[in-house]
Amino acid sequence: MSEQQAWYKQFWPWFLIILPLCAVVASFTTLKIALTNSDSLVAEDYYKDGKAINMDLSKVKYAKQIGMNFLLEQTNNEILLTQQGGPASQAALKVEFYHPTIADRDIKLTATADASNVYRITVPATLIGPWEVRLESYDGKWRIHQRVELKGHVQLWLN
Repeated sequence: MSEQQAWYKQFWPWFLIILPLCAVVASFTTLKIALTNSDSLVAEDYYKDGKAINMDLSKVKYAKQIGMNFLLEQTNNEILLTQQGGPASQAALKVEFYHPTIADRDIKLTATADASNVYRITVPATLIGPWEVRLESYDGKWRIHQRVELKGHVQLWLN
């Protein structure tokens, strides 16, 4: 008769222990990822934010009434904004680019026109993919807000 090995020297008990152990390790890893990467899209006071959006719509309507249009051109790391319609605006523009899912990629700045009335913006890297673009007059009278799909070299109308 052959002598039987101890259980810890056999393959099958360890195989049956490793399977549930992998599931436990994976669940703790998933929990750690969920706790360290919170969702940045959820607003704490969504009701107040909704009311503010309704107030902002009057600025968007006013921009449409006066016919404000801008041509957005992107070439590598430079974005050019040229006014094509509406009353001539020599003042600075508040320019904001919002990424739909990654808040760390959002860009907010104030742009001034050069001698040829072109607003030039230098960004860290070429913006690619879906973006929310918001242009607002420096005095806050009108606003253009539009969702665009940006590519390497692109020309888009913002109105």
